[in-house]
Amino acid sequence: MIYTNKFINLISFILTIIVCSVIYFCFLKKESPIEKVANLVPEINIIKEDEKDEPKKENKEAENVQKQPDLGNWYIEIPAINLTAPIADGTDSDTLNKYVGHFMDTPLEMGNIGLAGHNRGYEINYFQNLKKLQKEDQIIYTHENFKKTYIIDKIEIIENTNWNFLKESEENKITLITCIENEPKYRRCIQAVESEN
Repeated sequence: MIYTNKFINLISFILTIIVCSVIYFCFLKKESPIEKVANLVPEINIIKEDEKDEPKKENKEAENVQKQPDLGNWYIEIPAINLTAPIADGTDSDTLNKYVGHFMDTPLEMGNIGLAGHNRGYEINYFQNLKKLQKEDQIIYTHENFKKTYIIDKIEIIENTNWNFLKESEENKITLITCIENEPKYRRCIQAVESEN
């Protein structure tokens, strides 16, 4: 009898807790300060992630802007290798680290224009795909108001002491020179003549 009363009291107590809990959670529940803070944490993390993403996007855009050269009014275009690059006077390392270099002993417009560029191992390697060029590919050269299209007619491997391709010419040409990988004694030489069209 005593145990039956205790059992009934225990069941009543458990049922009372269950009923109170249901009433509390369904009708009376208000968030505690701790729960409020816990619910804010994901929102704060989302804001932080968004804030992190924005500078990354800005940095990527800034990198893209830096990678696209300021062509100014002196540049070369080679559609076959998707090249557009600014040109500056000189073939010293400072110039070639930023531009395609112009051999200063060659003309700027009429005659045989000589240009040089890095093809590997530097931050800027404008001539890296010169080896993919073929005869009949176009080279477009712009210097201020002068603009001409040239057609490649010579692709040669020359010794690094051979400057014959940069000699003066009455014919309008453009000559591009770059190194050859693992062949320090040789250079790749691309020469193109003015298009008749």
